[in-house]
Amino acid sequence: MQLRSVTTVTLLSISLLFIFIFNADAHNITRLLADHPEFSTFNHYLSLTHLAGEINSHTTITVCAVDNAAMSDLLSTHPSIYTIKNILSLHVLLDYFGAKKLHQITNGTALAATMFQATGSAPGSAGFVNITDLKGGKVGFSPEDNNNQINTYFVKSVKEIPYNISVIQISKILPSDVATAPTPGPAETNITAVMSAHGCKVFADTLIADVDAEKTFESNAEGGLTVFCPVDDAFKAFLPKYKNLTAARKTALLEYHGVPVYQSLAMLKSNNGVMNTLATDGASKFDFTVQNDGMDVTLKTKVVTAKITGTLIDEQPIAIYTVDKVLLPKELFKAQAETPAPAPAPDVTADSPKPSTKKSKKAPSPSDEADTPSPADDAADQVADQNAAVRFDGARFGSLIVCVWWIVKTML
Repeated sequence: MQLRSVTTVTLLSISLLFIFIFNADAHNITRLLADHPEFSTFNHYLSLTHLAGEINSHTTITVCAVDNAAMSDLLSTHPSIYTIKNILSLHVLLDYFGAKKLHQITNGTALAATMFQATGSAPGSAGFVNITDLKGGKVGFSPEDNNNQINTYFVKSVKEIPYNISVIQISKILPSDVATAPTPGPAETNITAVMSAHGCKVFADTLIADVDAEKTFESNAEGGLTVFCPVDDAFKAFLPKYKNLTAARKTALLEYHGVPVYQSLAMLKSNNGVMNTLATDGASKFDFTVQNDGMDVTLKTKVVTAKITGTLIDEQPIAIYTVDKVLLPKELFKAQAETPAPAPAPDVTADSPKPSTKKSKKAPSPSDEADTPSPADDAADQVADQNAAVRFDGARFGSLIVCVWWIVKTML
């Protein structure tokens, strides 16, 4: 009996482990709200402002949704998309509040941080929301900058996945003078000034010196631009190789560090894959692969793998990130050869070509300006990379299955 009880507990623990593994980070706010047409406008603007991706990237979150009528009241004032983002980010609480928790708040009130506060755009405590358990079963919500006046109330629970995400309906938009203040768009942002002030001065100065490259970056700023800026130490070390490039190749290398669409960090984490750059031009692919490496986001070319180390600005339509290495495209630099596997013993019965006796003793340098792109680029390489990633995940899952089987077998 004791052995059977231990086995039962073990199997239960294993089941809970599997549930945890396959449900972690599983929520998608857009899909959750898609089942509720009364929130279609709210859902639309979560996507339009890219808040949906940021919500999905959090493992513990509460979304205070408002219906289409409440959104119509907000939109009737014709706020800019940037102001709408500030307002809606005030409706995303960085904690889990299901219906039960709302009615059991300790001491009757709780102060919740919001995504608006986390952006740094809210001065002082303006990005916090007071939640109060009132008499008669009501729960009220009031932003900190609303002088503690409560005129927005909990309506119902829409969807709860404890303790991952809670979607609740509140009666109307939370009133906040700070959040609703007109917000200028970042299209006029001086991107080189931002980079220079935050550890990327060498790259910024190099970009300013290249008229064609700078013009390409500026022309894409209004429609959408993501920049991956090498930190000063990395670009300083690269300058000798950069100076040996032709003018056209210098321009291409600089443009290779820009993407002609806006990509928030949450979007980069959820949309892994091949990404074109400002240098992409027909047959000249100049692309790289975005991959997650644990909590890090990496940019993988055929030559180097760089890691995003910080965010300088992330406000639609512009995002600028720092990276720890200069991005080297295979169109300009030779790809790094992977370490070959040990060759099998030769079959003495098989005819094989004799090795050349005219091998060069010196491997070509990646900085050689005469380097030509590898003919094996392209879709086959990309598919192989993706398949390799799938095989790795499969292997890890297979190992987990074997481990579970061994534990069960041992306990029986």
